[in-house]
Amino acid sequence: MGALDEPLKDLVGDRTAKVLADSLKLRTVGDLLHHYPRRYVERGQLTSLDELEVDEHVTVLARIEKVTLIPFRGRKGDRLEVVVTDGRSRLSLVFFNQGWRQKDLKPGLQGLFAGKVGMFNRTRQLASPDYQLIDEEEGSSAAEQFAGRLIPVYPASAQLPSWKLSLCVELALTKHLADVGEPLPAELRAEHELIPLPEALELIHRPRNQVDKERAQNRLRWDEAFVLQVALAQRRAADSALPAVPRRAVPDGVLDAFDARLPFTLTDGQQKVCAEIFADLATDHPMHRLLQGEVGSGKTLVALRAMLAVVDAGGQTVLLAPTEVLAQQHHRSIVEMMGELAEAGMIGGSEIGTRVALLTGSMGAAARRGAMLDMASGKAGITIGTHALIEDKVQFADLGLVVVDEQHRFGVEQRDALRAKGEQPPHLLVMTATPIPRTVAMTVFGDLETSVLDQLPSGRSPISTHVVPALEKPNFLTRAWERVREEVGKGHQAYVVCPRIGDEEDAPKGKKKRKDDPEEVDGGADSEERRPPLAVVETAEKLAKGPLAGLRVEILHGRLAPDAKDDVMRRFAAGEVDVLVATTVIEVGVNVPNSTVMVIMDADRFGVSQLHQLRGRVGRGSAAGLCLLVSDMPAASAARARLDAVAGTLDGFALSRIDLEQRREGDVLGQAQSGVKSSLKVLSVLDDEDVIATARAEATRLVAADPELAAHPELRTALESLLDEDRAEYLEKG
Repeated sequence: MGALDEPLKDLVGDRTAKVLADSLKLRTVGDLLHHYPRRYVERGQLTSLDELEVDEHVTVLARIEKVTLIPFRGRKGDRLEVVVTDGRSRLSLVFFNQGWRQKDLKPGLQGLFAGKVGMFNRTRQLASPDYQLIDEEEGSSAAEQFAGRLIPVYPASAQLPSWKLSLCVELALTKHLADVGEPLPAELRAEHELIPLPEALELIHRPRNQVDKERAQNRLRWDEAFVLQVALAQRRAADSALPAVPRRAVPDGVLDAFDARLPFTLTDGQQKVCAEIFADLATDHPMHRLLQGEVGSGKTLVALRAMLAVVDAGGQTVLLAPTEVLAQQHHRSIVEMMGELAEAGMIGGSEIGTRVALLTGSMGAAARRGAMLDMASGKAGITIGTHALIEDKVQFADLGLVVVDEQHRFGVEQRDALRAKGEQPPHLLVMTATPIPRTVAMTVFGDLETSVLDQLPSGRSPISTHVVPALEKPNFLTRAWERVREEVGKGHQAYVVCPRIGDEEDAPKGKKKRKDDPEEVDGGADSEERRPPLAVVETAEKLAKGPLAGLRVEILHGRLAPDAKDDVMRRFAAGEVDVLVATTVIEVGVNVPNSTVMVIMDADRFGVSQLHQLRGRVGRGSAAGLCLLVSDMPAASAARARLDAVAGTLDGFALSRIDLEQRREGDVLGQAQSGVKSSLKVLSVLDDEDVIATARAEATRLVAADPELAAHPELRTALESLLDEDRAEYLEKG
């Protein structure tokens, strides 16, 4: 495999190698061979031009329809306009002071044209595009290259169009295909009828037909699934060898006393999930379980019962929350649910109880010292807090369980830092309503044990969600504010959510956000100039003076002082505020059962998971919930498609899969949680679940028989190539 590590400059020269490295992160021959075509076109199969997105770098196959040379008025120079077509739509190509191109670009010819899609006079165009004509006379190099074959279209860049990449790949195949090793065991290839890897690489880049392409993709799909599963199997084997203290629930302890206090019975789903968690806690290796539950399904109650079981077993537990607002609310609600069981050692406290400590960044020095002393001495069986829990000074007597609420708000580094505070690795339970794409991917890969709560407690009403197209139908927005007034008139309360705070001009320049504050959202724009996202401060003022005049309107955002935030939430919970205009600081955990309606402004700027989380703040009581997604985006846009998907289902996992389809799974073995940095090129997490599951079984068997892969040197090399230093460290931390 050494030849595949050869720098590309030795193959294509310094100049091209620099462009490949800078624009596409391709640095070695192996990188280039594994840079697969994005799609293929056939001669005569023209690109659908009406689907091109503005600002996108594209390579299109089209036929020249018209060529016009237009002199500039009153000055030297000219403009060559070329109209190309797919038979239905047209695209304009423009070249400045390049009239000589008329000799090449003649009506009737077909070609590949590459450039960035722009708009001029409401018409899409490519300015000075790169191109290669492929309808040359028979015998020319272009015709020979493309005749009778699929034309690969590569992920390319402005500096290096697809066909130039194709020439680079051709060089690599010619010189180095014989150097390609074979990472998959021979018996596995035979059982699943997979072609050799060198043949697969040749066919993925030079397919003669669709059958060639599919055979190549099938083999490469297996490579990605199997090598990843070997990495994960090795990690699982290492994890199972780690020692952990079994935390078995004991009878007649604080858990039984707590259950006796509950004014309701657990749902069947809660009982099943609790049994799964208790079984994991009783093992002598660390639990690593995802608790996925619909908004309002009772995840916190399940987590609290797990924490109480660990306390009964002599250990301590931690609940890590992403914001101070949520940490304070968790603390209040857990103390209320436990009553005297949360007051061990205090007057009126239960003899079998424990203490529930709170630790956040804004607490006073005396309160922090008291909480940290209770944690270090072991008096606090349960500690609830924010990122402040991760500080070096924080210590525990015997940390047995870490619960992470809304795990997508925390990085692996943060979770790992908290877990490191145990003498032995503590058990880990992560909770979410809508897993991020990477988490969905890891559950598909079988690397996360998953418990699902899909049953709402009795008395909960479903939430209805509707998209409000504010630009197309302004009367819909007017009606939205009328609905808010109607709900308040019935004695209920409302949220209005905005992507931005709006006091940036007042904030000191360069001010850093507190770690406890949620991110402000400004994403999802559909590649066009947009107004700034709506802000809490301005929106609240306009609503109070306009459509919601006379109602008690307050604001809440992450830059308010902690006492002010707590005061606003307390008054809102007490019914002293009619409408709360807020950022995503209310996204998780905020529980005000009297709130029945939420209006999310610029909803297209939020992610699918965020929207699902946000709407979970309403409909938490017996009255039905209503969520209105306000957007200026046109009906045909991808942003509106996201909103329609959210409006169409209340299933968090279904929404996560939609999110995964749109955003990709990120780097399954790295830091990127979603987006283009995917380590998967052919494998689709959603479409290839059967391949992934089979590869997991094969990888588990192989690693069990040969943990160090001593009999599989080529597989070991492929694994080392996949796991660079950062990914290896990330995987080790889990």
